[in-house]
Amino acid sequence: MAGYKINRITSDIKLCLSEILKDVKDPRVSKMLSIVKVDVSNDLSYAAVYVSAIEGYAETVSSVKALKGAAGFIRRELGARMSLRKVPELRFIADDSIEQSANISRIIQSLNEGKENEQEK
Repeated sequence: MAGYKINRITSDIKLCLSEILKDVKDPRVSKMLSIVKVDVSNDLSYAAVYVSAIEGYAETVSSVKALKGAAGFIRRELGARMSLRKVPELRFIADDSIEQSANISRIIQSLNEGKENEQEK
């Protein structure tokens, strides 16, 4: 399958999944869950969905466990919202990139504050 078609399908799946995750009523799924990346196989049989929660990696892992239980519901909703001949099997993977970027931001902020304190002296 052409690369541009896979890229378009991947972005459509990411958009639909972000809407579907808002409708999941499981209390174990974080409300601040973000889809970082979606990788779809060339034959559209599998989709790896990388998710991250702002609350931290532990919250991300518990949300992924809940999403694995709700994978059938999410796949059915994805099939209803998208017109695909074959809806990929979803594999949810915990990602800690949001937590890492927040940590890097805190480090940069503390370094900038340190430089400002030195300049005032």
